[in-house]
Formats: sequence, C-alpha cells, structure tokens
Amino acid sequence: MPESVEYGNKSLFLSKEFHLKTDGSKYPDASGILKDGFTRLLDVITANNVIEFNSKVDESLLLQGINVVVLSESDELQYDIDESYKLLIHANGNQNYAEIEAATVYGALHALQTFSQLCHFNFKSRKLVVSQIPWTINDKPRFSYRGLLIDTSRHYQPLPMIKKVIDSMAYAKLNVLHWHIVDTQAFPLEIPSFPKLWDGAYSTSERYTMAVAADIVSYAKKRGINVLAELDVPGHAVSWGVGYPELWPSKNCTEPLDVSNEFTFKLINGVLSDFSKIFKYKFVHLGGDEVDTSCWSSTPRIKKWLEEQGFNESQAYEYFVLKAQKIAVSHGYEVINWEETFNSFGSKLDRKTVVHNWLGSGVAEKVVEAGLRCIVSNQDSWYLDHLDATWQQFYTNEPLTNITDPKLQKLVLGGEVCMWGEHIDGSDIEQTIWPRAAAAAERLWTRRDKLAKKPEEVMTRLMHFRCLLNQRGVAAAPLDGPGRVAPIEPGSCYVQ
Repeated sequence: MPESVEYGNKSLFLSKEFHLKTDGSKYPDASGILKDGFTRLLDVITANNVIEFNSKVDESLLLQGINVVVLSESDELQYDIDESYKLLIHANGNQNYAEIEAATVYGALHALQTFSQLCHFNFKSRKLVVSQIPWTINDKPRFSYRGLLIDTSRHYQPLPMIKKVIDSMAYAKLNVLHWHIVDTQAFPLEIPSFPKLWDGAYSTSERYTMAVAADIVSYAKKRGINVLAELDVPGHAVSWGVGYPELWPSKNCTEPLDVSNEFTFKLINGVLSDFSKIFKYKFVHLGGDEVDTSCWSSTPRIKKWLEEQGFNESQAYEYFVLKAQKIAVSHGYEVINWEETFNSFGSKLDRKTVVHNWLGSGVAEKVVEAGLRCIVSNQDSWYLDHLDATWQQFYTNEPLTNITDPKLQKLVLGGEVCMWGEHIDGSDIEQTIWPRAAAAAERLWTRRDKLAKKPEEVMTRLMHFRCLLNQRGVAAAPLDGPGRVAPIEPGSCYVQ
C-alpha cells in the first residue's frame, strides 16, 4: 500500500506505440537500467494476451507512454538510497503521458512496478487499459532493508531459478537478496584465491563460477536489488575442509573451523578479498550462529592452544568472530552477524555490527538499546521453510515491537524472510516463498499507520497479487492453507 493514493473513475487505453520518454530527467541511463525496466514493464503487462488495434481509437482516450524524470545522475545501488517516487496518470487531451518523478532510478523502477499493477487487459476491446484515472500516487518505503534469503548449500539452485526469484522480488519491491552461499553440506562457489574450496560442491555441475556470481549481482542491480553475500563462520563449515582438510579440527571432528590455525584466517581473508571484487553491497554476512565448540576441546592440539592462550571454548568463539570481523572491515565491509554473537558477547562486537535476529522475538529491542543496528527475521513468523507459519503471521510480524524511541527505531534497518533450503530445490522454491513473502513485503514497505490492523483486510489484495504472480510465470501457491499448499479443488485463482 503506497504512502498516499488518489484515483478517479475514467479509463485510458495504452497506445500501440506506448513508449518511454525522459524529458527533464538528469539520469543519463548509460547502463540501460531504466530502458530495460521499461522493456520488462511492457513484457509483463502484455504477456498473457495479444493486443489488437484493428479499429481507430480517439487520441484523447490513449495513453501514449510514460515520461520518467530522475533527479539523480547516479545509478549507485547501496543501502539507504532514496527509493521514493511520484506517479501521475491524468487525462490531458490528445497527448496523454503518465508522469513518474523519482530521486533515483531505483525509485523509478518501483514506480514502473506500481504502474504495471494498474494495467489490465480488457477482453471486450482487446486492449490494455488503465482504469480509475486520474491517479496520483506518492510513495516511499518504510525500511531500507527488505530482504529475502536463499540457501544454495542445502540444495543447489540453478542460475535461471535464482534470476526468477530476483524478478519476483522486484514485483514485491523487496530490495536485498541475502545469498547464503555455503554451509556444512556444500561449498558451490568458486574462490580464485583458494581454488580447492569448491571441491566441497555436491558435484562438478552444481557450482557457481565467479562470473556467474557477478552476473547475479548485475542482474539484481538492474532490478534495484542488492546482493548480500554470506560466509558463515566458524560453524556450518564442514564443506570447506573437503578441499582444505587442515581447516578441520580433525578428520573425525570437522567443525567448527580450526580456531588455532592461522591458515583458517588467511583463507577467510582470501575469500573476503575475492568477495569484495564482486559483492559491492556495503554489508557482508559472517554468520556466527549455532557454533558447537566441543571439537576444539576434544582435539588435543587445539586444547593445548586454548590453554596457552588462556581461553575457554566461549572465549575462543568470541576470538574467532571478532578476528573474522576485523578481516571483513579491512576489505571495506560492515558486518552482519546472527544474533548468537550478540547474545554471547554483544559488548565486544565491532560497533558497526548489524545483529541479525532469528531465534525469537524480543531480541531487536535489546540490540538497539545496546546501540547496535538490527535486522529482524524471527523464525516463528518469517522463516519460509516453516510451512505452518501462515501468511497472516507473516503480515502481522512487526519489526519495531516494543521499540518506541524514534532514535532506537532508526537502528532497525528492516527485516528479511528466510528461505532455508533443507527441503527446497528448483522444483519448489517459488511456491514456498510466495505469496507469504509478499505479506512481509508490505509490512516492510508500507508506513505503519497505513498497514491493515487485521490481516483479513488485505486478503483480497494479497489473493490478487498471488494471481498476478501466477500470470507472470511465478509459481505462487494459494493463500488458503499452510506454505506451499496445493489448490484444494477446482476454482478461480481469485478465491484460493
């Protein structure tokens, strides 16, 4: 739901030569972000039908195109850029153009997404129609971080499917793809500095070259989406040792990564150096969750090292996380860590750390009271792999619960829905993400006082959006039931 919306009761047909104009815009579009966005707009609004112009139409009833004015020359995509826009569609006689004004090209892309939802195919006239003209929409997001996590370690996701997910994120105005690239099970990404790391992939065909990673970042940028790369350390890392066994505490005790071995940190430095050439988002995610440190104490040489350093297991965990943070900062990154790091030694974390909440509610308020920033993904409401979490729970999950001080509210960057991959591959990822992720997307975009007080009030709109996704080739599941549910019986998309 936009910041403000006004509309009327007239209609206009889209002209056969419906086109893009940029009169008065400062943005040169050298990389084609706006032009490509307009081409995609035409694709999605015409995809399901053939537009017919067999008879002459009164010029005053035609919308000739869209004039887009972007106020910034830059197309840098980064956290906290201005994503606001204005969209006007008025009937002004014989030269009707929709008008978009945006601070950045990425605000303009959001405006094109909104415009696409105002168009529909009229089966009587066989033309595209914008109804309820005149439209005046002013809009901006509530949070600058609106994320979706995908997991390519538990199951490999083919590149075309990752791109389909990115496309669908843009439809819902989500703007961060959190790429949980590697984990215990598999290390599918090429790391030029340490070429044996991807020996930990499931197979030689289930891998991503650095060129593919760069392609994903570029593809996402053209849709206004940042890519947040995650390197989860020191736990969740058994697969690293397939290529480099010296990272394991021992052959029989394979994680967490060996805290006593300087090679461990040399390798992390190499990975993050390679990351920095491709992943240009200001944040990198260093994980830090679910670390069982017992291997360190049960391995004699590491136990000896701990004693020499005067560390117990908990102190060694802290040492590892803080050392990894320093390496990331040296490569120009600000660090995101899962909440266990804060729960264990929050006061020691780098003061620019962003704490990623997942275990439950109530953590965000503690994080911001400690002066750190936070991203909310509490698993009871925003974990997509929890199929029993309903769209209503996704909609009502409020990142600012119990945070009333405006200064502290600003420390909550936003939120993220997490598509963990234990039971997800290319065959079922879309219907597990959608439509529940769209419910969270509105929570993260729309001003709090404009959100529905009861989820039932948005049900019709969410059903409509789910059907729109289906029409655009996205396998969004019905609302009626738990996540990834199949249709119960024959019937219209709009009542499921």
